[in-house]
Amino acid sequence: MLKYVPRMTNIVLEEIPDRVTLAVEISNCQGSCVGCHSPFLKQDIGEELTADVVDSLIAANFGVNCFLLLGEGKDPAAVLAIAEHLRVRHPGIARAIYSGREAVEPELYEAFDYVKVGPYKAESGPLNERTTNQRLYYHREDITSRFWHKGADKQI
Repeated sequence: MLKYVPRMTNIVLEEIPDRVTLAVEISNCQGSCVGCHSPFLKQDIGEELTADVVDSLIAANFGVNCFLLLGEGKDPAAVLAIAEHLRVRHPGIARAIYSGREAVEPELYEAFDYVKVGPYKAESGPLNERTTNQRLYYHREDITSRFWHKGADKQI
């Protein structure tokens, strides 16, 4: 079973380039990022994320063109089932997932259009810094540099 936290579901514009993204926070996080912004997501909280819930979320958020799972939870089969449901039922909506792991199984790259990997490391910085350890892939192509704006890492 995959669980999400409804009150943390939001439309975001900066997680996936050129996409209006519905970001869905997944609980039962297996990560151990130092300085985690949401440590409570390690708990078994929230509601089950089913195909019907996905359909309702998309219907309630007109204009989104990407569905992002922020986390993997403890049920890999449920994650892949959600990706497949999105592919079949909502073909115009990109599928994205963030894993705090350094690397993920090939199945995730096949199931999702966008795959972000890497735990947050304060000393490396977030995705928009050139020193980041995190990577965002689009169909297995590393597109992390799209977050690096010219001159963004210069001191003012």
